[in-house]
Amino acid sequence: MFSSVLTVSIISFTKPVYYLIKTLDSTEALDMIKLDVLSMLEKHNKSKYWLWKQLGMSYQNFNRMVNNETKSIKYETLDAMCGIFGCTPNDLLLYDEDR
Repeated sequence: MFSSVLTVSIISFTKPVYYLIKTLDSTEALDMIKLDVLSMLEKHNKSKYWLWKQLGMSYQNFNRMVNNETKSIKYETLDAMCGIFGCTPNDLLLYDEDR
C-alpha cells in the first residue's frame, strides 16, 4: 500500500496527498465488477500459463488481472481475450449489485 502511494505521489506532484490516498483506498465501487477469466479457462480446458503466453503481457500484471487485484483492464486486453475465447466482454465480466 505504501509503495503505491509513494509511486503515485512522486509521479504527480500537483494532486493533494489526500486525493491520492483517497483514490487508492476507494475500491468499493471496483469490487462490483470482476473479471471471470478463470471459468473461461476451465470451460476451454486451458491453463493460466497458456493465456498469459497468448496475451504477451508481463506475468505480474497478468496475475493481478486474473486474480482481480487490479483497478483497470485495457480495452485491447479485453478485445484479445474475447478473440481468444470467442466470446463477448459480457462473458468475461461479472457484475455484483449486492456489493
